[in-house]
Amino acid sequence: MDNPWWHSAVVYQIYPRSFADADGDGMGDLRGIINHLDHIKGLGADVIWLSPVYPSPQDDNGYDISDYQDIDPIFGTLADFDELLTGVHDRGMRLVMDLVVNHSSDEHAWFAESRSSKDNPKRDWYWWRPARDGVEPGTPGAEPTNWGSVFGGPAWEYDPATGEYFLHIFSRKQPDLNWENPEVRDAIYTMMNWWLDRGVDGFRMDVIDHISKDTTLPDGMVRAGSLYGDGGPHYMNGPRNHEFLHEMHERVFAGRDALLTVGEMPGVTVDEAILYTDPERGEVDMVFNFDHVWVDRGADPWLLYPLQLTRLKAIFARWQAGLADKGWNSLYWNNHDQPRVVSRYGDDSPQWRNRSAKMLGAVLHLHRGTPYVYQGEELGMTNTPFASIADFRDIEALGLYTQAVEHEGRQASDVLTVLRARSRDNARTPMQWDASPNGGFTTGTPWLAANPNHVEINAAAATKDPDSVYHFYRRLIELRHEEPAVIYGDFTMLMPEDERLYAFTRRHGTTELLVIGNFTGQPARAEIPDADAWSAAELLLTNAPAPTGLLLEPWQAVIYRRTVS
Repeated sequence: MDNPWWHSAVVYQIYPRSFADADGDGMGDLRGIINHLDHIKGLGADVIWLSPVYPSPQDDNGYDISDYQDIDPIFGTLADFDELLTGVHDRGMRLVMDLVVNHSSDEHAWFAESRSSKDNPKRDWYWWRPARDGVEPGTPGAEPTNWGSVFGGPAWEYDPATGEYFLHIFSRKQPDLNWENPEVRDAIYTMMNWWLDRGVDGFRMDVIDHISKDTTLPDGMVRAGSLYGDGGPHYMNGPRNHEFLHEMHERVFAGRDALLTVGEMPGVTVDEAILYTDPERGEVDMVFNFDHVWVDRGADPWLLYPLQLTRLKAIFARWQAGLADKGWNSLYWNNHDQPRVVSRYGDDSPQWRNRSAKMLGAVLHLHRGTPYVYQGEELGMTNTPFASIADFRDIEALGLYTQAVEHEGRQASDVLTVLRARSRDNARTPMQWDASPNGGFTTGTPWLAANPNHVEINAAAATKDPDSVYHFYRRLIELRHEEPAVIYGDFTMLMPEDERLYAFTRRHGTTELLVIGNFTGQPARAEIPDADAWSAAELLLTNAPAPTGLLLEPWQAVIYRRTVS
């Protein structure tokens, strides 16, 4: 059996509302993406993952879908989408859409019917429950369970029209679909086939491990300082998740060639990921896990914890080993839900931003798995300096701020400090195309202010500078396409207890690669077996002058290659 094409692929994620605005209304659109396809092709990416462009009230920036089979007018039309799809395919790339089917918008026609009466045929398409026994419906504490919403507040919304509550793990405008109902699944599979028939090349599936709930809906454990119970154990990786995803595979993907299916799964374990991605089981091709982007978080969500490199290495080593023989890894630092990695795990100061962004890219891309590049990552874009809560737009940041400050008694300044570092809005500031106003993103007023550093950090400057982060990423992608050891080599972590250097080898046949990244602002020497031989090996790529004796400069990355017997 041939190896899947996506083993050697690199995926580029576009967040449409922040990528490029062609009509000057301050919101990115499909025409803007069409105009910049050559930027992505020039980078060497094989796949574009498009965040939602479906009709939506935009309560959660399009992850609240009101019609699964159309395009929101703020982004364009179905004709524009078809033109985009043709442009992607003509350049030898593929297009993957975001699939958001754990929940819909409360403005979807399905939910309008569901909430219209208790005996409506679509009532059971969503999770409806009465108030707790003995508690007046609509009053605090009457919610069917004590679960909290990911975006702050309770996970249940009272609907006076029928006197019951509906479940929403996320926004109250994102009611959860009831996958226990086969009619719901049928409708979803029909919709997915409609997009694939149109020419789409697969789906990235939003929080797809949430679709199966414990149908008894028990209360969750209440952590100290929290207003609500943790429902996660009862809706993450639920009892029928594997069954549902296998059914989806059989009803949608089986018999179709060259597709890519990716499951976003917060909290998924290595053992579960092996099952989800084992090709013999027919579920998904790869999963997004969150372990490595939660490594700098602790028990108190409103404290910032420094990166402990040994913990990060242990997480990657566990995933590399776990999926070595079955399944496949997704590799990412950034996406629309994560702050900019150069500000998070690197050093975004003018002195070290360029070098640390390259180092982080080298370390990630040389692991075994499929790398994902989030728009602007290839430029070394950074977190943005939010002055106050008024600068934020993300429903999660605003909801958690209100809960923390107004209901939990947190200091506003402490909460803002954490949001500045972690908010999803850091990833959503407009793409920085050039040094003109708004970074060349729009001629109008952008929906979210551009990062002021767009004057220095932008695509126009990066593509002209052979020493830019962009061209370093381009060379990383070329290396993946040309060297089988990057794709299929085994993985051995070196110096697992070292807090400064991240080092590992990849070996495939007679080719062995050594990758080292210095995660500090100080020189550091790699004390590894065969150090002298490695220092004399072929240096494939580095972001600083070639080291002597594996003594790396601050934030330096090196990739060596040698032939072994």
